[in-house]
Amino acid sequence: MTWALAERRLYLCTSDRPDLERFVADCVEGGVDVVQLRDKSLDARPLLARARALRKVCRTLGVPFVLNDRPDLALEAEADGVHVGQDDAPAALARRIMGPEALVGLSTHAEPDLVAAAAEPVDYISAGPVVATPTKPGRPPAGPAYAAMASARSTVPVFVTGGVSPDTVAPLAALGVTHFVVVRWLTEASDPHGAARALRRAVDEALDPERSRP
Repeated sequence: MTWALAERRLYLCTSDRPDLERFVADCVEGGVDVVQLRDKSLDARPLLARARALRKVCRTLGVPFVLNDRPDLALEAEADGVHVGQDDAPAALARRIMGPEALVGLSTHAEPDLVAAAAEPVDYISAGPVVATPTKPGRPPAGPAYAAMASARSTVPVFVTGGVSPDTVAPLAALGVTHFVVVRWLTEASDPHGAARALRRAVDEALDPERSRP
């Protein structure tokens, strides 16, 4: 299946958890429209099993499922795509493994990464983190200026990461950001469905206030 990302605005990145399938379903039903499984602690076989389970959930709900880091496991799990970082498998290799129809995403953190990404066979990039985040320990914040630069210059959709919440999307949107990656606002929520709805409402209001009015 070919996925158009331009109109998909809210991208969930989650690690494994006991309620993974229910959690992701709640988030998607609340407004998430792209899902990534990113788990650095699982060995290959358990990660593959969790990826297969999550792929089924996402396919049922009509959203693309992306696996982090491992194009080989993404292919085996029949994921819709793979996301790689600056220190992971090259994006060109991920594309060869996954094929021409798959989604390939690439993390960027600074202008040199952005420039290099323009020559890579990717469908989208991520930019950030805007602020320091425990999900990227040791990674210095890229800042809002980089998020704005990447969103303005890139020819593919740019999903901005770092501290995304209902309070932060409007200032980012004012800088030209139109796609958002959410982690802790949903993974730490006691009510993921409600938290996703609140965040999606904030995104829609920030990007299209006239259309979002009741």
